[in-house]
Amino acid sequence: MEHLLPAAPWLMAAAAIVSAVACVAAWRSVPWQGKQSALVMAAVMLLVAAGDGSPVVGLILGAVLLLSAMLGTMGVRGTPAAATCCHRALVSLVMAICSFESASTGQAAAVAGHGHGHGQGVTGLLSVLVVVGVISVVLWTVVAEWVLEPVHHGRTARLLTTEAWAMAAGVAVMCLGF
Repeated sequence: MEHLLPAAPWLMAAAAIVSAVACVAAWRSVPWQGKQSALVMAAVMLLVAAGDGSPVVGLILGAVLLLSAMLGTMGVRGTPAAATCCHRALVSLVMAICSFESASTGQAAAVAGHGHGHGQGVTGLLSVLVVVGVISVVLWTVVAEWVLEPVHHGRTARLLTTEAWAMAAGVAVMCLGF
């Protein structure tokens, strides 16, 4: 697994880009709130992958992701897109917590919270929240795919499924990078 650790930020960025492309390609089925969440996640993951892991950058990126998560659910209650917008917001929230974790430990976002010598105070709490968030995203993706009746059909359904699984894969890689 150690050989995957350097590639984790780029794998997360690739998953976020796939997710953003699928979201934008679904065009009218995804409201602006969802599109901005997907695009912000992709941009932030590219910055994380290309960045130097500065704690200040982690704090700023975490704040951007947190704001994006809040905007991602604004005004979608009761619409067919509500569940997918909440799913995107949860992914943004988990990634924001990971960024805050990197800011608190001074490590790059893809390796923050790994548990090497941590586990005390806020750092330990953030690590637990990241793991719980990742499990929640993956479970939500599985349940939405295999249990719930789909809202969309055809090409749109395939695009939104691709987006959901790419987001789940991205946060899973993030967790494995820990």
